[in-house]
Amino acid sequence: MNEIILINKEKGYTSRDIVNIVSKQLNTKKIGHFGTLDPMAEGLLIIGVGAYTKLGNFLENDTKEYIAEVLIGTSTDTYDIEGKVIEQVINVDLTKDDIEDALNKFKTTYHQEVPIYSATKVNGKKLYEYAREGRKVELPKKEVTIYDLELLDFFERNNNKYFRFKCLVSKGTYIRSLINDISKELNIPLCMSTLVRTKQDKFSLEDANTLDDIKKGIYKSLNIRDVLDVDVEEIPLELEKKILNGSKIEISKSKMILFTKNGEDIVLYAPYYNEMKPVLTFKK
Repeated sequence: MNEIILINKEKGYTSRDIVNIVSKQLNTKKIGHFGTLDPMAEGLLIIGVGAYTKLGNFLENDTKEYIAEVLIGTSTDTYDIEGKVIEQVINVDLTKDDIEDALNKFKTTYHQEVPIYSATKVNGKKLYEYAREGRKVELPKKEVTIYDLELLDFFERNNNKYFRFKCLVSKGTYIRSLINDISKELNIPLCMSTLVRTKQDKFSLEDANTLDDIKKGIYKSLNIRDVLDVDVEEIPLELEKKILNGSKIEISKSKMILFTKNGEDIVLYAPYYNEMKPVLTFKK
């Protein structure tokens, strides 16, 4: 079984939890996900099954779109509402124009500090382990690009003020850290209250399956033709021995080729100088 499954992850599950649930339902251990979501985050999670677990190396995986909700007047050590409160301001003087001006300043490429409560490793140890032990550590910075930021709403709920924004960002961007950076720009405590991933490159949350769909066996899946731009060719008789043996072939093409035999996917070949070499085998 080789397939890509788009999942609408619910809040409260880790990405690994989702993989384990799908693994059990499909009765396979050859399964993995492309792009982690924190437990409090919801939305699009891409899962590969069978040989497709290796397709992550070929997906663009460069841009992600999120919708985030922000609590105004409170900051925490985790940069979200599940963390320990560091600062609270009751009467916040903030306007819609103030927020939009701050958001516009982050439509750029900059070096973003990785949050202490994350799984990023420093000296072989995860940052959240340092945090839990109360140990200080120099937080690494990563270059990220915020392609777009749009204020969607500015509202009040249960006597608290919030704003909601949509953003298109590069791989590796922490939305919690982005909100913390916006907090510094506004000089007002902020923390993330909800987060939904709506897109990952060409994949959209609108096309995702729920866990209930998976459990009922009514989910929709994608194949390699849906996710990669490849030429599909039946294995030529004169190259059959080489291709089935995983040898390089003397063909020069700019696109990858999915070779099939009797219509069944066999192997994916990619350009390699003036030849092509096998990069992913689906069936021996």
